[in-house]
Amino acid sequence: MVSKKKEEEKETSEEPQLTDLPGIGPAVSAKLESAGIFDMMSLAVMSPAALSDAAGISSAVARKAIQAARGMLDLGFIEGTEFEKRRENISYITTGSKQLDELLGGKGVESRAITEAFGAYGSGKTQLGLTLAVNVQLPADKGGSNGKCVFIDTEGTFRPARIKQIAEGLGANPEKVLKNIFVARAFNSDHQILLLEKITEMIKSGEPIKLLIVDSLTAHFRSEFAGRGQLADRQQKLNRYMHDLMKLAETHNLSVYVTNQVMANPAQLFGDPTTAIGGNIVGHASTYRMYLRRGKQGSRVAKLIDSPNLPDNECVFFVNNSGIVDEA
Repeated sequence: MVSKKKEEEKETSEEPQLTDLPGIGPAVSAKLESAGIFDMMSLAVMSPAALSDAAGISSAVARKAIQAARGMLDLGFIEGTEFEKRRENISYITTGSKQLDELLGGKGVESRAITEAFGAYGSGKTQLGLTLAVNVQLPADKGGSNGKCVFIDTEGTFRPARIKQIAEGLGANPEKVLKNIFVARAFNSDHQILLLEKITEMIKSGEPIKLLIVDSLTAHFRSEFAGRGQLADRQQKLNRYMHDLMKLAETHNLSVYVTNQVMANPAQLFGDPTTAIGGNIVGHASTYRMYLRRGKQGSRVAKLIDSPNLPDNECVFFVNNSGIVDEA
């Protein structure tokens, strides 16, 4: 009983609240939360002017609160061994295919990382997302994270019937599996960005969310910012969104899976002209990047394009009633 109490105290001490800062009372904290600032890190990296505007406090109080937040957080360098210890709580979600899991390092989609899949329609991007939404609910010893999923749908691709079909293939209760997936249809890029704040609120309220799926990442940004004249604005907004995704993954130890649209590069004279939308902004922000395409006899081919620790490689998988599998 005493040890449990000590553990709770330790957890509390490790996670200081906004109201612990000088000049930040419950009323100011509520204003900050309504502005999308929920944690100490978000406040620590703000400028005094931005905090003053968001919270309605003076610049002097804002400066003092920021300095206090930076003092409470360890924002400096740490030894590599210490960093290794911090990564011990990383979890993985199986894709359903052992070959695809091997391509991603052996265990599947990693938490605290963004895994991007891009490819033409019918290449299996959404099917992989739907399979992950089911598999995240499995216990850790069966390749899951024993958690729930949030699905941001920008193209109307989420199908409850397909989720139930995949769940039945695993021998799980279809209704229970579907209940553990939170779906939101994003109607424009601003709505898509706003939904990330809602996820933070849900996690703070106690929902064990372990996976965030965005299908697709670039659809709204692509349609709303048309032409070269708006390219810089689109990339800037997309860049901010990708950083918000990474911050969400890091802060709450989530797995993030995003699908991406493609286009044919007219300058590519030889080889496959398929290029992912979003350019280097998306490419650099994604931790693991896969190119999916159709293969022979109904198969799909996944090629690992980029990874911080894995070699470029490719594998074959199939899509059937049970989701993503190794054999047809």
